[in-house]
Amino acid sequence: MLIIVVSAVVTLVLCGVPGSAVRSLPRGEAKEGERAGRTESELRQWPIQLKLLNPAAPYFDDADLLISGDCVPFSYADFYRDFLRDKIVILFHPKLDTNVEGYVTKLAEIFSQHAIRSITVLHMEVPCCSGVRYVVERALKRSEKEIPVKEHTILISGRVAEEGERTIRHRTFPGHQGRR
Repeated sequence: MLIIVVSAVVTLVLCGVPGSAVRSLPRGEAKEGERAGRTESELRQWPIQLKLLNPAAPYFDDADLLISGDCVPFSYADFYRDFLRDKIVILFHPKLDTNVEGYVTKLAEIFSQHAIRSITVLHMEVPCCSGVRYVVERALKRSEKEIPVKEHTILISGRVAEEGERTIRHRTFPGHQGRR
């Protein structure tokens, strides 16, 4: 089923599930001086993709982790300033990456082998991205560690969802059952 919804803000082509819907996100032109200053990277380690990380890496010792869907840094303009500063980042895509169980195992190893101070989970509002939280929860359970977790949802519009705000995961599209 192909449904096209057009509004002044978003053009949407729904191709099966809300997370794969094609959208145009019109943006205004940047005003003079808005992009004047350069932002320095806050990256503290390499690699950053969960698939490539070594669970025994020393940068995990006494770390605050930022575990994020890999779309988030491109969707949220202030990712570095608001979330990455002073954290070790771990990125993955819970739908497109094929070995989610391996990710649970690897994160559980990281949690078990190191004193982790905190975990911040970032994911997009689309249903497939909620898998980030699922993987973290399963890894925490497997590691038998209690680590404080904060979770933030990034909207496709590029801002952080407010507590209780309805997101695409809670909307029902015509002809689609939607997840609740």
